[in-house]
Amino acid sequence: MSEVRRHRSDTRMVPVPSYSIVPERDVNAIPVLETRHLGIEFGGLKAVDDFNLTIGPTEIAGLIGPNGAGKTTVFNLLTKVYEPTSGAVLFRGKDLHGMSIVQASRLGIARTFQNIRLFDRMTVEENVRIGLHNQIRYDMFSGILRLPRYWGQEKKQHEKAMELLSIFGMQDLADETAGSLPYGVQRRLEIVRALATDPKLLLLDEPAAGMNPRETEELMENIAGIRDRFQIAILLIEHDMSLVMGVCEGICVLNFGRVIAKGTADEIQANPDVIEAYLGKKRTEQNGREEEKA
Repeated sequence: MSEVRRHRSDTRMVPVPSYSIVPERDVNAIPVLETRHLGIEFGGLKAVDDFNLTIGPTEIAGLIGPNGAGKTTVFNLLTKVYEPTSGAVLFRGKDLHGMSIVQASRLGIARTFQNIRLFDRMTVEENVRIGLHNQIRYDMFSGILRLPRYWGQEKKQHEKAMELLSIFGMQDLADETAGSLPYGVQRRLEIVRALATDPKLLLLDEPAAGMNPRETEELMENIAGIRDRFQIAILLIEHDMSLVMGVCEGICVLNFGRVIAKGTADEIQANPDVIEAYLGKKRTEQNGREEEKA
């Protein structure tokens, strides 16, 4: 592990009836997410196969695996970009079958992307306010005529946007053009915009990509702070193992579209199947022989 400090809680993870684990504090609550034998095929190729995962309503969970393991495909299934060819996705006990991306978002699923998807020519605040669109409380008539109800809602949205930006200390950048921001700041803005939709489950796709160790450390603190402040669940895909092992309570490892391990950070780091998936069998055996000689 790198210099990045650990920020995950020391919460004990306990089994639940689906043979998954959730934080002990969530064991009696309805899982925010439960996938059952989830799978999808593209032209006969199984990109994801028999994927089972349970996430507690306040859990910070990690989904890791080598490149091409199917992690982003899982995110696309959870957010209804793809419709599964087998299995089911339950969100807070509700089956998402047949729902659209918009319907899933309104239920409380929000995500960021591997490739940043901001409105570059709009300001930072305008990008955040796009995420607040579901919370607009005035009709078209009030908006066209600029009635008091319109101005009252506009004020509330401005205040909410600034409050969300303050999580990352970005309130002073509200009037800056999003496309002019440094890469790491754009990453944080995308997370803020996702939070603006008032999610119950926040999916972060490689949030630390392109960040230096200091920025990664700050991101870790912010992920833990977001969970504590909003009492939501967070599922992240990440290749920076210091971040994953430092903040995630439960971790699921995917390889060739199938789950090969689930457990706590310590269990995953010691799992031989996980080590082999990342290093390859020959290298793992070689390392083992070197350790024996030592």
